Amino acid sequence: MVVDRRHDHGFRIPRPDLSVQLGTPNACNDCHRDRSSAWAAQQVETWFGPQRQGYQTYAPAFHAAWSEAADGQALLAAIARSGDAPGFVRASALAELQAPDLDLIRRGLSDPDPVVRLGALDGLEGAAIDQLWPLASSQLGDPVRGVRIRAAELLAAVPPARQPAADRDKFARAAAEFVAAQRLNADRPDARTALGSFFARQANVGQAEIEFRAALRLDPSFAGAAINLSDLYRELGRDNDGEQVLRGAVVASAQDAALHHALGLALVRQKRNEAALDELRQAAVLDPQQARYAYVYAVGLHSAGRRDDALAVLKESLRTHPNNLDLLSAGISFSREKGDKAAALQYAERLAQLVPNDARLAALIGELKR
Repeated sequence: MVVDRRHDHGFRIPRPDLSVQLGTPNACNDCHRDRSSAWAAQQVETWFGPQRQGYQTYAPAFHAAWSEAADGQALLAAIARSGDAPGFVRASALAELQAPDLDLIRRGLSDPDPVVRLGALDGLEGAAIDQLWPLASSQLGDPVRGVRIRAAELLAAVPPARQPAADRDKFARAAAEFVAAQRLNADRPDARTALGSFFARQANVGQAEIEFRAALRLDPSFAGAAINLSDLYRELGRDNDGEQVLRGAVVASAQDAALHHALGLALVRQKRNEAALDELRQAAVLDPQQARYAYVYAVGLHSAGRRDDALAVLKESLRTHPNNLDLLSAGISFSREKGDKAAALQYAERLAQLVPNDARLAALIGELKR
């Protein structure tokens, strides 16, 4: 066994104090399983004093973002700008930003560390097509192949007619490299799924279907392939076929919340609401860490006239996700409709702490107080 020089691996000094604050694991308690993180933190303080400086200063920022704290995104942006944080940390911060900060993305794309450049490209996932080419096309000629092929993967969504003529050859070369990289790993379902998604972005429906099907032959439980193939069929108006794909994957992996959620949405589109609610409920129960599942389930319950049940789902999920904007917005709407102005006001005031300069929300709070 050797220690590989990898960007995503490293040995760090145990930080049980962070375990106490954030719930992160630490090496001390991996051995001392009968003791608490607080005990381990106290031992470290006894040995090294209370004023020691920890090297890992970025964990609270990621925890704040993942727990949807009001300052989470600002803390991530500060990490991305930091000249002291390791490259993989800055890259992760760029990728985790909910809304692309274009100035930060531009800085990341010109960073000397290729991992940061990759993180900046990841931060563009979901950006508008008209933003993609001006920002990401320069990376098609990056000296690092991993950066080139990630740029090609993103830019595959830009129709050829909208690609500047001067860049088309660079895109074609980088796209060929991307395809070759996935073909090299063609025995893995994730590679076949990535290739299917690439073809789907290019509107090459036939090749996309072939790759997603190949991924599912390799691993019938692979959720990414099943969900992407179902989405492809949805776009083609073949929701029945998408449902069958998802049901096959659920049989192979019954505890996968993402599959139940996708199946629930497919059933909603077919107006089979009772069956859809059952699938959406299973998704919310199987993975309570995904606030989106609880939100969609609550909306489904509300649409079915089960308003009290919908509010109960929201309240339960808000225990885990107290700062989730969608859950709070739904709480306001459902409570107002029920005539419970006091509850609606509570949700609105919590939401105002997260989005303090929203004029419409301020006006709503004023209305609810009258």
